[in-house]
Amino acid sequence: MSTGRLEAFTDAVIAIVITILVLELEVPNEPDLAALGDVVPVFLTYVLSFVYLGIYWSNHHHMMVLTQRVNGRILWANLHLLFWLSLVPFTTAWMGETDFAESPTAVYGADLLLAAIAYFILQTAIIAEEGPDSGLRAALGRDLKGKVSPLLYLAAIPLAFVSPWIALGVYVFVALMWLVPDRRIESAVRR
Repeated sequence: MSTGRLEAFTDAVIAIVITILVLELEVPNEPDLAALGDVVPVFLTYVLSFVYLGIYWSNHHHMMVLTQRVNGRILWANLHLLFWLSLVPFTTAWMGETDFAESPTAVYGADLLLAAIAYFILQTAIIAEEGPDSGLRAALGRDLKGKVSPLLYLAAIPLAFVSPWIALGVYVFVALMWLVPDRRIESAVRR
């Protein structure tokens, strides 16, 4: 089966998750700029989560361009990824509304870790379906960013109990690492 329906469904779910994410932002009751100070933690977590969702959406798009066909295993692997991404509004709100408390910051990292693992499982399912000539396999190469990111999340989760700010710094670092366009996949897409 082709990838069209999988892509359309994923696009719709990520759009809904982003919509839910923005609906979690509460407007201050006071009409002065000082009132915005109270929502800064929630806004910062929104920005970080929006960036993460954008990264997943963009990378998923590129991955699907290199994917020729899907099977049931790929569909379920994609649903697994969407499950963890659908929890982003919850973990974002909890972390932001508690001013980056230890447990919510660790749970946010766990959600990021589980989404990264799910993405890896999806990539693996696609490569297994397409065999040794998989365009995705060729484009990924050693996939250093894909291997380092989960390790950084694993380090950040316990660090959240030492200093939530250090853990948050790790989450921001991983996001910045992925903001740089993945030249391997973009090159493969152009070919």
